[in-house]
Formats: sequence, structure tokens, C-alpha cells
Amino acid sequence: MRRPTSAGLAALAGVPAAGMQFAGALKSAPLLAGLPLDLTVACTAALAPGLLLLLAGARWRVRRVLGLPLACCGLLWVWLVVAALWTASREVAAAKLPEAVLVAPAMLLAGLVVGADGGARRVLAGAVLVLGPFIGASIAWGILHGQVVLGGAVGANPDLVRVQYQLAGLAIACSAGLSALRAVEAQGIRRLGWLGLTAVLGIGGLLPGGRAGLLALGLVVTLAPAAHLWSAGRVRAALGWVVAAMAAGGLGLLVLLADPSRAEGLRTLERFTGDGIAASARPVLWAEAVRWAGETLPWGLGTGGFTIAAGNGERRGLYPHNHALEALAEGGVPGILLWLGAFGGGAALLAGRLRGLPAGAAGRLVALVLPVALGAMVSTDLGNRMVWFALGLALSAGLEAVPRGAAGERPEEAHG
Repeated sequence: MRRPTSAGLAALAGVPAAGMQFAGALKSAPLLAGLPLDLTVACTAALAPGLLLLLAGARWRVRRVLGLPLACCGLLWVWLVVAALWTASREVAAAKLPEAVLVAPAMLLAGLVVGADGGARRVLAGAVLVLGPFIGASIAWGILHGQVVLGGAVGANPDLVRVQYQLAGLAIACSAGLSALRAVEAQGIRRLGWLGLTAVLGIGGLLPGGRAGLLALGLVVTLAPAAHLWSAGRVRAALGWVVAAMAAGGLGLLVLLADPSRAEGLRTLERFTGDGIAASARPVLWAEAVRWAGETLPWGLGTGGFTIAAGNGERRGLYPHNHALEALAEGGVPGILLWLGAFGGGAALLAGRLRGLPAGAAGRLVALVLPVALGAMVSTDLGNRMVWFALGLALSAGLEAVPRGAAGERPEEAHG
């Protein structure tokens, strides 16, 4: 029996990983909304054999800087279980705990392995680059026909519509960052093609209605190519890209805002310019999280206890909408310290390793991680799988996959 090739292993892991990470956005597409199966479960099941083969097919070198974030992750999961002992919640805690302490470690491991293997990372990035235009076109089709598939008719189910545009915005943002990265990697006329796709995805980011998604798109288009250029030692080019991207984005918004009629149908822009920010519940939730964190020091409300303390009952959807504030309010001082060690440590590790990563790795990791990280600070809770997978991708900068039989290969070559 022939051994699977490295390209085959990369595809086995990279493609289903992309589907699993953005399954929520894919479910809004007309072609996929009617599938008689759970797309998240299907992609996760398809990812498992690829991960096992990748793990068995390489020798793994772990850098010391990975120790502290991983230790904080493990202790945070343990602390969430301990903190559930004094929570007033039963339903929210019962729903969140399995996701936070059972699913999260698996997602973290998946992100570590896929992010550290150069082939799987490239396939993942390529798949996400395809998903962005597909999802953007699906959203445009839904708006054109007066419906959003995941939530049915527009306005019929605001909660589902809200989830749909948030996830779609994240997928489009990641794809736009990868497209901008390909633009700086390309030569000649191909560069114009990638810049054009980036512009189209930028317009697509104006459609779903997610403000965080649009902000993430602007940041990742600016920073992912800059990270690539920085890692290649082209500091001036990196700074030049940042200035050019900010100028282009600002000019585009000015053109749209100069004529209010141009913003019609662009729901993201409408939510920025209308009363959407003033009507947002996030400032209230953030203030409540800070208040209850102060009143329950040092141990916090307990896992899942925030919604009851804030007067919203057992409604998981009204969590603090900020990962750090959730860790502080429900986990107290130990919770926020462990969260900072895990997620802050992941951000610091990726930023500190940019110059040491192989060509293309830095920009791709930033493009795949940054939008989800921003989303975690304005939405999602500690049980969200996307955030843990993205953290695994960030931490993969401290892990090196060396193919078996290539023991003498340099770490830099093995990682890419």
C-alpha cells in the first residue's frame, strides 16, 4: 500500500479545517443551507484522520516559549470547572462547560498541528481564500432576493441573522487578508488581479452588516501583508504597505459617504452611520461585567453565572461579549490571569516569532488569526470553537514539524 504524499496529507487536514472553522458562515449559503447534515460535525469528522496522519508523519519540535501559554490554557480549563461549583447557572453552565473544557482542547490541538505543518497551513489558507468570495456572493444573492438563508426572511429571526452576518464578515475578512497577501507575493499583472479581488471582498464586507467584520477586514488587509514583508526583512516595504492600505481604505469610505445614496443596501455601512452603535447592547453588557467582577472579587460569579447576575436569566446569548471581561466576571482574578497567559501569550508568541517564521507563514497566520481575535473581543464566549482553533494557529508559531527521515533538516525549512 502506497504511503500518502505530503500534499495529500496537507489537503486531508487543510480543507476540512477551513470548512470546520467557517461552517457557520457556509450554512448561510443557499447551496448548503438545506444540507441534511450538520456541516460543523461533518468537517470536524473529516479533519480527524488528516490530523492523526500529520501527527504520525512528522517529528515535532516544541519551543520553550510555547510552555507558558499552553500551561495557562490547561489551567484555565481546570479553573472553569472549579468555578462552576459556585455558579448560580445550571443551563448556561451545562452548555458552556463541555465546549470550553472538551471541545476547546481538541480545537487548540487542531490549530497547532495545521498551523505548524507548512503544507496544511497553505491548503487551509487557499481554502479560506476560496470561501470568502463564495460566502460574499451568497450574501449578495440573499440581499438581492430579500432573504438571509440562515435566518429565513430578513427580520424573521434577528438572533440567527445576527449570527449569520457576524460569521460571514469574519470569513470575508480572513479571505480579504489572504488576497492582499497574495498581492504582495505576486509579480506583474497577477498582482493587479489579487488587488482587484481584495477590493471586491472589501465591498463584500459592506454587505452582511457586521461592524466587527468590517473593522477586522480593514486591519487584516493592512497588517497581514505587512507581517509578511516584515518577516522577510523588508521593513520599509511593510511600512509603505500600511500607509497605502490605510489611504486606499479611507479614500474608498470617503467616496461612499460623500453620497448617502451609495450606502443604500450596504448594511454594514448603514449600521455604522445610523443609530446601530447607540442601540448596541455591548456597552451595557461590558459595564455589567465590570461591575459584577468588582463585586465578586477575587473568585468571580462562577462559570456561566453572568447572564443571571445581569438580570437576563438563563440566556447564553447575553454573555459579556468580550473574552477578557467574561474571564474576569465569571472566573475572577484567576480567570483573567489565566486568560491573559493563554490568549495574551498566544498573541505575544506570534508577534515575537514573525521574523523567525518561513516565507509566507507569518502573513497567513496573521490573516487567519486576527479577524477571529477581534471577534472574540466584541462577541463569542469562552466555549466558541473558532477562537480556540485560532489560538492554536497563533501558538503554532512556536511549534515545528520536521518530516520523518529529514532529521538533519533545518527548523526553518521544516516549518515551511
